[in-house]
This record gives sequence, C-alpha cells and structure tokens, in this order.
Amino acid sequence: MTNPKDDEIITKPSADSIAQSATAASKKGPPPVHLWNPPFCGDLDMRIARDGTWFYLGTPIGRKPLVKLFSSIIRKDGDDYFLVTPVEKVGITVDDAPFVAIDFDVENQGPDQTLTFTTQVDDEMTAGPDNPIRVMRDDETGEPSPYILVRTNLEALIDRKSFYRLVDLGEHADVDGEQWFGVRSNGAFFPIIPSAELDA
Repeated sequence: MTNPKDDEIITKPSADSIAQSATAASKKGPPPVHLWNPPFCGDLDMRIARDGTWFYLGTPIGRKPLVKLFSSIIRKDGDDYFLVTPVEKVGITVDDAPFVAIDFDVENQGPDQTLTFTTQVDDEMTAGPDNPIRVMRDDETGEPSPYILVRTNLEALIDRKSFYRLVDLGEHADVDGEQWFGVRSNGAFFPIIPSAELDA
C-alpha cells in the first residue's frame, strides 16, 4: 500500500526536477518563460544573495552551468520571483536583484558611447533605451545602488568596482530642466546624482 506522504515527496518540486524541465525546454533556444502559464507548485528553498550567489537548501550552488540554467527561467510577477518551466512554477527568494553585473566594456566616446555589461551568469546587455540604468539611494545612508535591466522585469545590480568605473565616465547633462551627473550609452543619458549635490 502506498503511503500518501511518499507521493507528496515524489511530486513536490525539487531543484533536480526544475533543472530537468528547464533543460528540455531550452534546447531550442532561450526559454520563452513569458509564454508559459503552468500551475504554481509552492516555494522552493532557493535564494539568490545580493552578491549573486545562488543557494539551495542553505548551501551555495557551486556548478555554474546549473546556475546559468536556473537563471534562464527566472520570471518576476509583481514583486515576487519564480522559476518557471512549461509544467511547474515555484517561488524563490531574491535578496536584491536576480543578477549582478560584474563588468562592462566601453566602445566609442561622447554621444556614440556604448556600455555593454556582463552578468555573473554571462548574460550580456548594452545599456540604452531597452536596457536602462537606474540608481536607487538608501533613504538613511544615501548609499547608491545602481541597476541595469537584463530582460523583462529582471535587473542586475551593478557591482561596486563597475559603478566606480561608470562614475569615471560620467558627465553632466540637463534632465527636465535640472543638471544631473550621469553616463551615456547607446543614445541615452542615465542620471546618477543631481549635479548640485556633487558641488555641495
């Protein structure tokens, strides 16, 4: 006689089952997670730390190919993050952003400048109208947290060394009648801090 609890253990989503479904779905290119509408299967004990490290059951996931696979099926619905495959959807915890931009390349100068970022899972995106940079500041400390959009609703936190490099490339420009210090890429200007605060 089958123990009902055994069935629950078998059917409860795990990192392995999610990985198998994601692998099968990604064989024909980037997974179209925005098109999938599987049933919600509960939360998975998986967390992405602020530094981009992935944890499963409290232990860091050391295999980069597995992390890259999971990162390809992340979706953000509202304020919540999920791993989504054609057959299941599970909730995960994200401490800040699901990606971290660890480096960027600069091409050209002035109005033609482009900044192409690389994340910890090797995604690449060029900052511009489709992949904007934004800077949030802590209400108490004023500490900046810069982000770049990776894909729909999903951002990468730009790491500290890359942010310092961005600041070195910065310039002043008018934004809605106010002078801002920021950076240019792909025809767009992204404000970082009001120029008046730099002069204060």
